[in-house]
Amino acid sequence: MIAERLRKLYTGFSSSFWIANTLELFERLAYYGSKAVLTYYLANKVGLQDEAGTLAGIFNFVLYFLPVVAGVFVDKYGFRKTLIACFTFFCVGYFLIGLAGMEYGEAITGVIGKRNYVLGVLLLTAVGGSLIKPCIVGTVAKTTSEDVRALGYSIYYMLVNLGGAIGPILAMEVRQSMGIEYVLIMSSITSFLLIVGTVLFFREPQTRDGEERRTFAKVFSDMVLVFGNLKFMTFLLIFSGFWMMFWQIFYSFPFYVTDVLKFERFEILETVDAWTIIFLSVPVTALVKKWKPITAMTVGFSIASLSWVIIGAVPAIWSAVLGVAIFALGEATQAPRFYEYVGSLAPRNQVGTFMGFAFLPVAIGSVTAGGLADWLRNTYLQTNPSMMWYTLAGIGLTSTLLMLVYNVVVSKSKN
Repeated sequence: MIAERLRKLYTGFSSSFWIANTLELFERLAYYGSKAVLTYYLANKVGLQDEAGTLAGIFNFVLYFLPVVAGVFVDKYGFRKTLIACFTFFCVGYFLIGLAGMEYGEAITGVIGKRNYVLGVLLLTAVGGSLIKPCIVGTVAKTTSEDVRALGYSIYYMLVNLGGAIGPILAMEVRQSMGIEYVLIMSSITSFLLIVGTVLFFREPQTRDGEERRTFAKVFSDMVLVFGNLKFMTFLLIFSGFWMMFWQIFYSFPFYVTDVLKFERFEILETVDAWTIIFLSVPVTALVKKWKPITAMTVGFSIASLSWVIIGAVPAIWSAVLGVAIFALGEATQAPRFYEYVGSLAPRNQVGTFMGFAFLPVAIGSVTAGGLADWLRNTYLQTNPSMMWYTLAGIGLTSTLLMLVYNVVVSKSKN
């Protein structure tokens, strides 16, 4: 059994698969490192206290919404050229974001205005960064044989979470030794090295015969199709409530940890979600595999919602760690079944189209979570911090209730 699995690992994956996933690991280290400190950096270093969450939310909205469109560039120019373009945007973008917190950047931000400058460079970085997902996921699909493709996606997902677990810790080391603005500079340097790695080692995957190539016309017709499906869009909007909660780990949590709990190494606590997912996703998936998808998602939603009550009820490091870990348990319970359920909602001949929009709740959740984070921080952080987390719990439980109502309505419509 073990020998057979090792043989599949050796024969089922091409060298391009391993190179692409190695690039993805280091790209995730750079992304999650910058993501861990971004709102804290914008508020406390750049001086945009009132809208740091909003700006970070816009950044991640663009990053997660545009991959549907970005796939067209992959089909037109190829994986290698698109990856080089992506890492170039990241290299320049991260540097320019870091420049906003440096003395050298004061002349530029003074003329343009800090908010305008930051919004511009965040959008630049996000637009280029949106190319990464169709490149890596597409490479995994093209460079794995049919019998190991599921394993290939598992390796990809594991490396994404590994980047989410290690990236913030590296960011903390850089922040404490050099300054928070240099976290962005290190992400820029990492992106430059990824350009070099792509040029030297990455080779274009083979295109399969008969494979459909995406065009802008096809993408926009798919958008009309998806956005016109009321049932599907209602589900995605309800599900975005989960991501409104998730993004608070990066938008609100750092301020609570440093200002209320007086724990300066906030990046360590941000990694609890990723480490918990790494260790629990496989056993939890096995545990709930016989549940209906809607049941698993509802239970996961409920667990994630109640986790914030723990953080709000006891202002201590241990309760913050426990709360984020329980949130991750809820995430591990619902995440695998989410994609299964999306597939079941799609018309039989349009599953691929609908699956392409599965990241939409992440994008919607991000942009709404950003404004929410600013409001929570400015309203409650200094006066009643527990209300920040009780509010999140309320949003999560409301989304859970809406999902239950949605399921009843959908079930009746099928009868």
